[in-house]
Amino acid sequence: MAEVTDFCFTEMKKRITRCLQESILLLSVLFVFMASTKVQQPPQTDDPPAEGVTRIVEMKQAELWSKRPGLDAEILTGDVVFYHEGAYMYCDSAYLYQQTNSFEAFSNVMMEQGDTIFVYGDYLHYDGNTRLARLRENIRMEDQTMTLFTDSLDYDRVENLGYYFDGGMVVDDENELTSYWGQYAPDTKEALFSDSVKLVNEDYTIFADTLKYNTESKIADILGPSRIVSDSGYIHTSRGWYNTISEDSRLLDRSEVYSNDGTKVLIGDTIYYNRMNGDGEVYGIMFLEDKERKAILRGNYGFYNEKTEYGLATDSAYVVDYSQQDSLYLHGDTLLMVTDSIYREIKAFYKVRFYRSDIQGVSDSIHYSSRDSMIYMRGDPVIWNESNQILGNEIDVYLNDSTIEKAHVKDYALGIQDRREDKQFNQLSGRDMTAYFREGKLYHVLVEGNAESLYYVVEKDSSIIGLNRSESAYLSMDFENDQITKLKWWPSAKGATTPLSLLKPEESLLKGFVWLDYLRPLGPTDIFRDNQRRSSEATEPQRRFQREDITL
Repeated sequence: MAEVTDFCFTEMKKRITRCLQESILLLSVLFVFMASTKVQQPPQTDDPPAEGVTRIVEMKQAELWSKRPGLDAEILTGDVVFYHEGAYMYCDSAYLYQQTNSFEAFSNVMMEQGDTIFVYGDYLHYDGNTRLARLRENIRMEDQTMTLFTDSLDYDRVENLGYYFDGGMVVDDENELTSYWGQYAPDTKEALFSDSVKLVNEDYTIFADTLKYNTESKIADILGPSRIVSDSGYIHTSRGWYNTISEDSRLLDRSEVYSNDGTKVLIGDTIYYNRMNGDGEVYGIMFLEDKERKAILRGNYGFYNEKTEYGLATDSAYVVDYSQQDSLYLHGDTLLMVTDSIYREIKAFYKVRFYRSDIQGVSDSIHYSSRDSMIYMRGDPVIWNESNQILGNEIDVYLNDSTIEKAHVKDYALGIQDRREDKQFNQLSGRDMTAYFREGKLYHVLVEGNAESLYYVVEKDSSIIGLNRSESAYLSMDFENDQITKLKWWPSAKGATTPLSLLKPEESLLKGFVWLDYLRPLGPTDIFRDNQRRSSEATEPQRRFQREDITL
């Protein structure tokens, strides 16, 4: 009986021992399971946490959990998934640091924020407290409007801002942008680039120091020294914006637009320019130069089309033609310039003044044509050459190379020569007058129809005999060294000479006499004065030119 009892006791002891071992094993497995899932939290909402509250990074999934002695990190491998405040993050393996609420992710890394932002890379360090993601190597960031490529990207989820600092590229359906440093804001679709910026479009390339670009509107904001290059030309600017779709631009800070051969340049404080149609509108100190045909157009407002070579300037506008040996300076309220492959047309309207060393003039309008080398003056025109003044209803000036060849005065003409003595003027008048010049000096005058002359008769010793008055149908006069050397009337003439002692003041002037030397431009900078005559010398108001008059 005692042996049976001992046997039963022994068997019971074995069973108890076996149960204890199984319980210990079960508890161990349960402990491991609990340890591997202890970072899994109850599902969180996407609502932002209360102020001062930091949400814990959730480990949603992993095939294997392990822990090494002496290593703070928990090791997760196999289809690892994390979740934190609206973003899922995936990788092949990870180190989870619960003490710092952060993790490192390795291989096939992907961040997914809703259905708007997707980021891919080889490595990710994510801080749940600051919500800062640091991605490295083979990074690709995508949203609906662009793709960003780089090897170093920091993505601040608080500001919703990603930025790279070791070279990167942004690509959309219109442009490719590269730079050393850059950032992208998914909320506003705005990218900021700095240091060696390059925007490549199929039609042009922008090189910039600093550039902001909206991937939705496709507008580039130029924030530093930049150059825009295309087949049609290039632009230098330091501030403004450029619409990469419509190719409209607003360029500030004395920007410069050049033709592709560099012979034409447009400069202004503010330029509205469209590369597609070639229109440029300028506000503030416009400068337009055609270096090939040697002409400059300036004004405080201007317009230019680089395809048609049509230019307009107003507000202190003037043009400089330096194609000849002596430059011509021409001012008017409104100036137009059109250039074709050979010739140039210039029109000036209202309060027109021009200066060249051999000839000066004023009128209401002027039309200059390089095709026939002529200046057409309309509206109270007056021209001066040395001591001579010519005025009439219309004046056509013929140019030959660098000098004036002749001036033709139509319908009514009055020529006056200042003798440089008090109130002594030689005078000619008639229906038409043609004045001929040689080397910039007057040498012959022809008057046709109703010719009248007043000239002082001078002896060889320069003493004055008297004043001769003559009338005829035609008259010609020769000059040398600014002195009358020959006078001819035909077919017949009547006249008389009155001694100075018997000369009455009213007899010393032809009808319509007016000496306008006070209006004469004295130099290139004197072309901006007003042409207003004294009230006693004013003429009947001229017809004002209409809009169609200024069409070239």
